[in-house]
Amino acid sequence: MEFPTPLVPARLIKRYKRFLADATLEDGREVTAHCANPGSMMGLAEPGAKIWLEPNDDPKKKLKYGWRLVDHENGHFTGVDTSVPNRALKAALEVRAFPELGAYDRVRPEVKYGEKSRIDFLLEGDGLTYVEVKSVTLSRKSGLAEFPDSVTARGAKHLGELSNMVREGHRAVMFYLVQRTDCDRFDLARDIDPNYAREFEYARAAGVGVLCYDTVISPEGVEIGKPVDLLP
Repeated sequence: MEFPTPLVPARLIKRYKRFLADATLEDGREVTAHCANPGSMMGLAEPGAKIWLEPNDDPKKKLKYGWRLVDHENGHFTGVDTSVPNRALKAALEVRAFPELGAYDRVRPEVKYGEKSRIDFLLEGDGLTYVEVKSVTLSRKSGLAEFPDSVTARGAKHLGELSNMVREGHRAVMFYLVQRTDCDRFDLARDIDPNYAREFEYARAAGVGVLCYDTVISPEGVEIGKPVDLLP
């Protein structure tokens, strides 16, 4: 998935109100960017960090920049836009890039199911496969990606919904996409959200599948990478 508009480098001044970030462009101008990430962004929003913004000239958008990447300045990047995994994954699903998901004929995004929920992707074929996607950006130990980075009651609810789909005779998969280029292992941040960790274990016991892949990230775009080891 390529970024529609070339990104521009900047330095973060501060992130605030969750969805706003002030930054300084290379020419010295200060701008406010939309931050499409409702999480805590632990370790990713330090003042002075090098970031990459996507400009836009859409008259309907109040903010003319969107924050897309953190540049760790060591050859590695983290993608902070939580909408990117769904866009990148949709393209990969349409070309059946994941043999673990088996055969299917149709990919339907954002389908209503459960209790006032929407599944990220419903795969239709001989049966139904429900695929929920989560963006993973937290890393507190070298090489280890973790989810979540804050308490997520919504995420716990999604795990319960997936379990219900399995009980109804369908297949359900929790798909974690690591939006970092410096991690090759994945685990739950049990200390941050113990309830989510419990729901995860209940879901696995109920038969919900788990997939975890990394990403190839650059200022040009984000692509699905290879499987990441899931710690027991």
